[in-house]
Amino acid sequence: MTTAVDASLVRLLDSPGVTGVALVDAVTGLTYGVAGSADEAGDGAECAELAALIAERLGRAGAEGELESVIMTSTRRHQVLLAVARPVGDPLLLTAGMDRERANLALATRSLADRAAEVLA
Repeated sequence: MTTAVDASLVRLLDSPGVTGVALVDAVTGLTYGVAGSADEAGDGAECAELAALIAERLGRAGAEGELESVIMTSTRRHQVLLAVARPVGDPLLLTAGMDRERANLALATRSLADRAAEVLA
């Protein structure tokens, strides 16, 4: 049975080069849904820990506001973590793995950000 979250995540795979996406609780690391390759979307608990660590370090450095996104690159892959606010409850992370040769990082990240609200609808 496909849930609305799963269906929304599958649509995110339409972005060129996106090979896996997941919706993760930013505090607990609980994964609510995955589309494409779960390995390439990233482990929910690890993504939540990484985002928390980066937000903490940014706060110590004097940055104000909420963490918006984290982008990591390697010679073959991009990993994107986007913070997704919701009206009630812990914030969420939309995580995406991308094939570096096929993805335009800027366009794919913009597309994911623009469509993030759709995942919560």
